[in-house]
Amino acid sequence: MKSPLLSLPGAVAAEGRDEGVAAHYGDLFREQRALADGRGFVDLSHRGVVAVTGDDRLSWLHLLVTQHMTDLAPGQATEALILSANGHIEHALYLVDDGETVWAHVEPGTREELVAYLESMKFFYRVEVADRTDDIAVVHLPAGSIAEVPEGVVVRETPHGRDLFLPRAGLEAFAGSHGPAAGVLAYEALRVEAHRPRLGFETDHRTIPHEVGLIGSAVHLQKGCYRGQETVARVQNLGKPPRRLVFLHLDGSEVLLPGHGTPLRLAADGEEGRQLGFVTSSVRHHELGPIALALVKRNVPVDAPLIAGTTAAAQETVVEP
Repeated sequence: MKSPLLSLPGAVAAEGRDEGVAAHYGDLFREQRALADGRGFVDLSHRGVVAVTGDDRLSWLHLLVTQHMTDLAPGQATEALILSANGHIEHALYLVDDGETVWAHVEPGTREELVAYLESMKFFYRVEVADRTDDIAVVHLPAGSIAEVPEGVVVRETPHGRDLFLPRAGLEAFAGSHGPAAGVLAYEALRVEAHRPRLGFETDHRTIPHEVGLIGSAVHLQKGCYRGQETVARVQNLGKPPRRLVFLHLDGSEVLLPGHGTPLRLAADGEEGRQLGFVTSSVRHHELGPIALALVKRNVPVDAPLIAGTTAAAQETVVEP
């Protein structure tokens, strides 16, 4: 779905998973600084929007997702996962209940599969599931923003900012009164800086929540009764995850960033050494320079210098080994 805000001056379209919105509007670092200062907004209208209504919506979702949902208060933001039977992450949902509807925004390209799964699990519960992506767009206001929210718009407020569920027809009017616009590259730079994992980037087909630091924030350990819960409990109580998320400071003299999937090796072993992990997201940050997130094997020494392809990388621990 192509955003009308791609017609704004300087807009350069994003590619890949974020296709449909602007990567930037001509000045990546200026846009990052604006967001860091609490100014502007980010067009995330390419993300899927799913709504769940009905009297049983919270108790029903409680049975399906990793988060405790039964006591979710109106206006309270949360996040949750849907796992496979083996505990691997399949969906990530960013949620808020407005008192009548649970609203969720999800990764581009995942909404149809998610809605199909939710529909298959309705049974006798008093719930209705709707794909609202065609008429509702997600817009992000950064932390510290004092911008006014249009009346009637559902807001999901977190320490990282506010996600607005805005009528899609109002996107252009919103942009005209809430600028400057920042692209998804600026948003991603702040996400990586904050060590926040993203589905399809920091996760693959075998990722479990412990590996990417989602225990607590998206996985509630004091509830059961959801698919994959046995794996979560077993790893939490009896073992360690096979991989762990790390933050990387990359060599700033390199022209190109190591892309998603770039192999990680010990610097001492060189480019022919054994692969110990891979880069998941890499960005250029307005203060930190080139940085990245990566998944490495749990037994990689936390202070070991690494190379990402041919790029030197110093690691910081995100998930403890």
